Amino acid sequence: MPELPEVETVVRGLQTLLPGRTITGVRLGKTDFIDDPAKLEELLSGSKICFVRRHGKFIVAELEKPMPIQAALNAPSVRLHFIIHLGMTGQLIVVPATMPSALHTHVSISLDNGKELRYIDPRRFGRMLVLPESHSESVLGPLGLDPLEVNIEEFRKQLSSKRARIKAILLDQRMLRGMGNIYTDESLWRARIHPARLASSLRRKEVARLHRAMQQILREAIRLGGSSISDYVNAEGLPGEFQIRHRVYQREGKKCSRCGALIRRIIVAGRSSYFCPRCQRAPRQRHK
Repeated sequence: MPELPEVETVVRGLQTLLPGRTITGVRLGKTDFIDDPAKLEELLSGSKICFVRRHGKFIVAELEKPMPIQAALNAPSVRLHFIIHLGMTGQLIVVPATMPSALHTHVSISLDNGKELRYIDPRRFGRMLVLPESHSESVLGPLGLDPLEVNIEEFRKQLSSKRARIKAILLDQRMLRGMGNIYTDESLWRARIHPARLASSLRRKEVARLHRAMQQILREAIRLGGSSISDYVNAEGLPGEFQIRHRVYQREGKKCSRCGALIRRIIVAGRSSYFCPRCQRAPRQRHK
């Protein structure tokens, strides 16, 4: 599933291609991942794209929709949020309208410059909807702090009172929006913290080390365009390169680049977790 660096990479690409463009038409294929297909088609058509940003793993396009003169009164336009989640296999690319559509292209949004914004998703586990700006908090509001913006004190406060495993805390979107399995495992390895440690058991220096490692990993991944494990590509259809920098993720049985021990895999918080048993010491088991 695309995580924060992949979504941020897509957003940065879209931000160079979409603002100022007007949507001239919408073609829909399969729509089971769209909250209200008819409403989406109606609201998108004729809207101007003002800005594109990331909120956790969501892509948010801020739109301006002109209103009919008879309904405008003192509000000649309304502000809308076009919200997209890529799910596990979603791709969002901008291509010339003359380019043949790829297999599993379910949404094609025509732009006034002869290009199209296309959503491709073989498994259709994503989500797409359009809401008035004032209503978008119903979707985005419950999400937690951004890992790239959270400061050390806020981060420490999130962890200090939690009796859950540190892996579970980092994956909880209500705590930190945007973290996923890849960058959680990579951050914990760099910070030398076992994924099954209780968050409340971390010492202050360990929390500081994890905070620093998390933000370093995320920034490095963004700089290299994210990790292309299976379907992820950026807004221009190009894969990322950070997967060649992975130190533990999906490297079970391979040597740790830091100490030489063999990388292991366990299940933590219902997810496969990759770690070095020598660099990331397991928490001591309490005996009755």
